[in-house]
Amino acid sequence: MQLQYQGSPFSDPGFSAPELQLSSLPPAVVSFKTWHALDDRERLSHAQGAFLALTQHLQLVGDDQRDLNPGSPMLLAQIGAARLRAQGLLGNMAAIMTALGLPIPPEEDTLGVVPFGASAFERKCRGYVVTREYGHWTDRAVRDLALLKAKYPG
Repeated sequence: MQLQYQGSPFSDPGFSAPELQLSSLPPAVVSFKTWHALDDRERLSHAQGAFLALTQHLQLVGDDQRDLNPGSPMLLAQIGAARLRAQGLLGNMAAIMTALGLPIPPEEDTLGVVPFGASAFERKCRGYVVTREYGHWTDRAVRDLALLKAKYPG
């Protein structure tokens, strides 16, 4: 979504930096064995926590991109739409947890202290990681929800 607006190396064909992570954002990638062994509470709690963090991180990325790419309304709209979808998934996870009688973890500030003096490159890296993890978590949520749907039909 955002790479084409960031310049090199982000916009270079085939760019990938899986080693880039944010300590405040849980990674979605997990081994199949680990993922398959999760119980319903763990599966939903992980997803709920991730989408809570993603809504906060996508707000920060939107703020960053408003500064870095003020003449790119389409990019800003895409980031805003992704944030709304993450909020929707967060609400869906909470509703499913409630329906299953599972406790909903309390909301927390996942961002903590944000360095406002971050360089443009650091903010671009942060945006890259957030949008990458948003895609991975969305894919994982689809698998999680399909598994739950099969387990609890109707």
